[in-house]
Amino acid sequence: MSRYDRSAFPPFAVTVDLVVLTVREHALCALLVRRGEPPFQGYWALPGGFVRPDEGLAEAASRELAEETGLRAHSTPGQGSAGAHLEQLATYGHPQRDPRMRVVSVAHLALAPDLPTPRPGGDARSARWAPVAELIGQGPDEGVPLAFDHGGILADGVERARSKIEYSSLATAFCPPEFTVGELRQVYEAVWGVALDPRNFHRKVTGTPGFLVPSGSTTTRQGGRPAQLFKAGGATVLNPPMLRPES
Repeated sequence: MSRYDRSAFPPFAVTVDLVVLTVREHALCALLVRRGEPPFQGYWALPGGFVRPDEGLAEAASRELAEETGLRAHSTPGQGSAGAHLEQLATYGHPQRDPRMRVVSVAHLALAPDLPTPRPGGDARSARWAPVAELIGQGPDEGVPLAFDHGGILADGVERARSKIEYSSLATAFCPPEFTVGELRQVYEAVWGVALDPRNFHRKVTGTPGFLVPSGSTTTRQGGRPAQLFKAGGATVLNPPMLRPES
């Protein structure tokens, strides 16, 4: 190590960016903050920040999540409203992605049940939940322009969520500790952006081993007759998978 010359390599900063998704009013929504300082002052952006010298990536992501939403993170779906599912999404390191200096971002995906109206923190002027359908759009010239490369990061996070609920129990991360099959179906419909046949969906999810476990209770919160309540089962991989309908 005595011969190692650290000046031979240019320094760079590391940040964490969060794609925080929830379902509000039957729509998949992402958390955005409006930047109060340059660069991209006034633009909407994903929440996040620089990794501190004394913390790892997971610690930084958990800290930012707590600061932005008040939630603690866990990595296993189905742990209820006590926290949010948090997983590493991807790393973004284009040399010109940040005009200040070379910055590498390690993005994380966070999922949680219906979250309250956010409060801005740090250098953010305001914060809001925005429907994903409005942010991404259907074409390259549609959607809302976000700061840095956050538009692409958001699109990657949404596609990760859409893909993972096909073959894992991750959809339960959008649900409260006890939920009805109808409420779970609304999650799939919101994330995928499609309408699903209620009877066919009920048959699939209740017939998938380890996906759902009856809680022994019922509810009338959706109106009509009492509906059976379920909890997330122990399965993390769904067999057979819940295949996304072709658009």
